[in-house]
Amino acid sequence: MNFTYTEKVEQWRERLLQFMEEVVYPNEKTYKEQLRAQSDGFAGIPSIMEEMKEKAKEAGLWNLFLPESEFGSGLTNLEYAPLCEIMGRSSIGPEVFNCAAPDTGNMEVLVRYGNKEQQDKWLKPLLEGKIRSAFCMTEPHVASSDATNIEADIKKEGNEYVINGRKWWSSGAGDPRCEILIFMGKTDVNTERHRQQSMILVPLNTPGVQVERLLPVFGYDDAPHGHAEIIFNNVRVPAENILVGEGKGFAIAQGRLGPGRIHHCMRTIGAAERALEILCKRVEERKTFGKQLSEQGVIREWIADSRIEIEQARLLVLKAADMMDKVGNKEARKEIAMIKVVAPNMALKVIDRAIQALGAAGVSEDFPVANQYAGIRTLRLADGPDEVHRQSIAKLELRHQSALREESYLYN
Repeated sequence: MNFTYTEKVEQWRERLLQFMEEVVYPNEKTYKEQLRAQSDGFAGIPSIMEEMKEKAKEAGLWNLFLPESEFGSGLTNLEYAPLCEIMGRSSIGPEVFNCAAPDTGNMEVLVRYGNKEQQDKWLKPLLEGKIRSAFCMTEPHVASSDATNIEADIKKEGNEYVINGRKWWSSGAGDPRCEILIFMGKTDVNTERHRQQSMILVPLNTPGVQVERLLPVFGYDDAPHGHAEIIFNNVRVPAENILVGEGKGFAIAQGRLGPGRIHHCMRTIGAAERALEILCKRVEERKTFGKQLSEQGVIREWIADSRIEIEQARLLVLKAADMMDKVGNKEARKEIAMIKVVAPNMALKVIDRAIQALGAAGVSEDFPVANQYAGIRTLRLADGPDEVHRQSIAKLELRHQSALREESYLYN
């Protein structure tokens, strides 16, 4: 495996890094100020965001996430990884380039599983950045780490489907630009457990769809994006809104979550890199007990451990991305699961060290690390908790070891 960046990737990196330095970082403060100036953070979108998005379009830095697609830039997962990492250095970065969750995952679903009519109606405006979307799978009353537990109901009545259920942590549904939901529910409870679920497109303004509340994360409301609890009460949508067909929901979910998981990990490495930069700068500037902080042995251990851990995680991300490109998401599922466990845990350690080095400033809004910590802590739950991924890794490893024993002359 050779993970040296190609000349093509280096050119993309240079363009992105320059754009981040000239456009994104200088406007992080402006974005926050404009958001706080609104009486309700969910009432509108800071104008600076739309200005940055237009500049990103003009610079050709748009929809980079779609691998080998007629709709995207044609980058492979391996080529996209270092670019996604750069975007993840800023909490507002991914949206600037139309590469933010959950839209990326939802667009991939529409690319892979949507028909032409669904793509024309919903994919195109998402690709253009004109609207946003949400993904409705998790439910408050069941352990949603097992997607077969979902209880939401999708029933066929004539040429319509009637939807009932309660979803929560539907990220993006608070955004005033959110127009479409991808909803997962059960169409047949009597068939095999992995074929009971279906996915269907539900416009947010459909009668019976009620956003009951927006859920904060450690006190952050993540406006204007938000994480919504939504009630679906006898919601009727046309039968043609079903994705692929009944019973395909679980398979679609697995196809969606693979790329979504690794994208989170790519962005997380970028966040860890920025936290380490902040840490290093701070300890060069401050003295305690007559000695530069950067000269303290424990601080140097933090810096060394952080660099080691980031590099390890990056290599595993690149390996997983390379496997996705070469053998497909299904064959790369062990590597995807491994990095989904490794990256958030690594980043939380690095960010925590940066917070500690900053002292009281580390838990304030003067630096991005407190917000980073809150957001990345959710990734140990989102798209499957660590424990579920570890279980999957162990099962796959046991299967692999069993196969090796069968092939080895030592056991025959």
